[in-house]
Amino acid sequence: MAASVPRLRFRDEFRDFWRFLRKPTLTPRLPHAPMPAVASDWVGSVRLGSIVRWVLLLWAVNLVVFGPIAAGVATATGASHRLDPSAVPWVLAILWAPIVEELMFRFWLRRPGTLLWLMPAFVIIVMYGKGMLGATVLAGLLALTALPGVPGVRWRFKARRRYRRWFPAIFYSATFAFAILHLLNFSDLNIAAWWLLPVFVLPQWITGLVLGWVRMRRGIGAAILMHACFNAGPVMLLWLLVSLNGGMPLPLPDGT
Repeated sequence: MAASVPRLRFRDEFRDFWRFLRKPTLTPRLPHAPMPAVASDWVGSVRLGSIVRWVLLLWAVNLVVFGPIAAGVATATGASHRLDPSAVPWVLAILWAPIVEELMFRFWLRRPGTLLWLMPAFVIIVMYGKGMLGATVLAGLLALTALPGVPGVRWRFKARRRYRRWFPAIFYSATFAFAILHLLNFSDLNIAAWWLLPVFVLPQWITGLVLGWVRMRRGIGAAILMHACFNAGPVMLLWLLVSLNGGMPLPLPDGT
């Protein structure tokens, strides 16, 4: 009989997350049932209870701390959010964005050689959006990432060693790029106050750190699921406001 897989308590996960932030490494995934590598990356370490607890924590921290800071700076500089509360983007926020952004910013962290075919594909997706071509390319990416022995470049030992050495900088750079991308959610940005721009995306920065840890420790499937659950909260709240108050706008921090 196979040995049972130990389940970490949430506080143990939080300690692991904190250790990871101090020095991001290519650590092994959290314990899970034995299975092929690709299956492990997608479903092996997915724990719905853990994902829900992390999402609740992120909602609380962003709504109470970082969201008000970002909203205050946006108001002071005259910037406004592009999200139209009367047209809540369900598909974009809960399905499209989690898949695209997790593959773009975090899938390759464990398989850097895949960047050679991921980046050109994402250029097409960004250019053509959710149109037929963009959707076809995204479907192709999902199929490739689910193949045994994900296509990529086999790195020599020295290259792998350098990647491990520079991984903390690479991890934080990818997280910063993920956050900065969300400046596109705002209009009327005051470029003169460029040094304030990172404050606009503090919620995405914090969320990106957690998603990065989840990707490394639980796999890409868990990161996509957590991203979708995180986005679902603000979207559902906006939908509720629209239903009850005829489209009352609310400056919520989003993660799309």
